[in-house]
Amino acid sequence: MYEPASRARFITRWAVWRLDSRVIASILLVESAVLALVVTSAALERVTREHLVLTAWLVAFGVLHTEVATGIERIRRQVAGTSYFDLSSVWTFAAAVLLPPALAAGVIVVLYVHLWIRVWRPARVPLYRHVFTTATVVLAAFVAHVVTSRAGGIQGWPGDLSSLGTIALAILLYVTVNTALVGGAIALTNPPARPGELLGHWDDNALEIATLCLGALAAIALTANPWLVVLVLPPLLVLHRAVLVRQLEEVANTDGKTGLLTAAAWHARATRAIGRAEKARESVAVLICDLDHFKAINDMHGHLAGDQVLAAVATALRAEVRGRDLVGRFGGEEFVVLVPDLPLENGGRAEVHAVGERIRHRISMLTVAVDTPDGALTVSGLGISVGGAVLPPEGATLEQVMKIADASLYAAKRDGRNTVRIAGLAQIPAARNPTA
Repeated sequence: MYEPASRARFITRWAVWRLDSRVIASILLVESAVLALVVTSAALERVTREHLVLTAWLVAFGVLHTEVATGIERIRRQVAGTSYFDLSSVWTFAAAVLLPPALAAGVIVVLYVHLWIRVWRPARVPLYRHVFTTATVVLAAFVAHVVTSRAGGIQGWPGDLSSLGTIALAILLYVTVNTALVGGAIALTNPPARPGELLGHWDDNALEIATLCLGALAAIALTANPWLVVLVLPPLLVLHRAVLVRQLEEVANTDGKTGLLTAAAWHARATRAIGRAEKARESVAVLICDLDHFKAINDMHGHLAGDQVLAAVATALRAEVRGRDLVGRFGGEEFVVLVPDLPLENGGRAEVHAVGERIRHRISMLTVAVDTPDGALTVSGLGISVGGAVLPPEGATLEQVMKIADASLYAAKRDGRNTVRIAGLAQIPAARNPTA
């Protein structure tokens, strides 16, 4: 038993109190709205025996799904470092369209408590974040319930296009409400957040929509024959494995020290980007960046400190290029950048030179806190040499452009280092001639 003073100290240590007051207020507002909706709907809607049976089926299959997927997710933890990819919206969406809001909220709470015990608490996810996620799912489910109930609910397979449209609208609103609430919390917690962080990546949103479509099919199956829901489990496990394969590919294509593309992954994607640029008659440029005197950092502070410097330089590089530019680690202390969509005037050489100068200036101003055998130190005064080449719309191979960019890099080294040299279009080999 906690004494009052001990209980008070325990509560004040909760991670939620370290958040900004606006974030705390927003969390409490959402959770209060959820509680009010559940209490109101519980008083207004009648619960039947059929509703209770459906609730039991949804809880049973939701818990079974989590347990069966644990093996796949354990592999993901070992490889990708993420704890769990939540596909429980199959069951929460089915609950939303089949049950009164109060019972649907009960299903969601039970499933998310089970997820907390089996997944998120061992992964040390803050409890307030899990509670807030549960609340956003309940609100999204409430909106989906309103849409389907006004259209008469789901009874068997959709009989016409209007009922199919109702399901599609419910899925769209479910995703929109959930994304908006989570995105709003992220915007308040980590300003200024990028659109991709607020709205999620396209692949993740597509996966969520696919999962909700399975949820709609599960709801329809439950109204026909509950045992048909067993057929939903194999596609769910395939989705889990598909996400695992995608993350394995990302790990294989990502440099472990810098988080950038590996040389092989960068080369493959750059080749495809050049092919697209040729079809669109656009110019593309390649920059090769070499960190000056990096060996001295390793010799003076150790290789672990050198790795921290490389990671900081990689972050700075990404900050100075566009989201669609390809940034990779070429090897050692060398980095490579592909800059597509350049203007045709002079091949965009001025724009590429400006990118190189921004990178050079950013690195020169960088200070990196590193851990060394002598304690914590700060590395500053870094320099980086940048060589570049512009590929004309007529085309040249990536290897040809890389050779010119590499020659420009060595020219920058000869000119005193920490400089930028960009080759002009006249220095690029002529267009490919298959018959030559």
